[in-house]
Amino acid sequence: MSIRGVRGATNVQADTPEQIVEATTTLLTEIVQQNGIDTQDIASVFFTTTTGLVSEFPAKAARLMGWGDVPLLCGHEMAVEKGLDKCIRVMIHWNTNKTQQDIHHIYQNEAVKLRPDIVNK
Repeated sequence: MSIRGVRGATNVQADTPEQIVEATTTLLTEIVQQNGIDTQDIASVFFTTTTGLVSEFPAKAARLMGWGDVPLLCGHEMAVEKGLDKCIRVMIHWNTNKTQQDIHHIYQNEAVKLRPDIVNK
């Protein structure tokens, strides 16, 4: 079994706790479904947000989904001039037998612009 990184991103329209939790829940749900992830196999999860998102930790969504034993960490993304505003990114470190080519990275909403090369792959 190897540890693989599973990436994803989404964005919200406004910096509210409800929008951050809802968007993060939707993103995590699709990542888990598309990859067949058993949360018992998740080693850790790292979330970042752009600096304008400060009303809630995206990790709260994972906790509400029952990921109580998974180590979670939140931070801010680099403030790049042409970056996507109000963006939430996630990197899941997952123990799996899948190859890197078999991993489905999920980008939702305006975040599809971040990785057009792998969206809907």
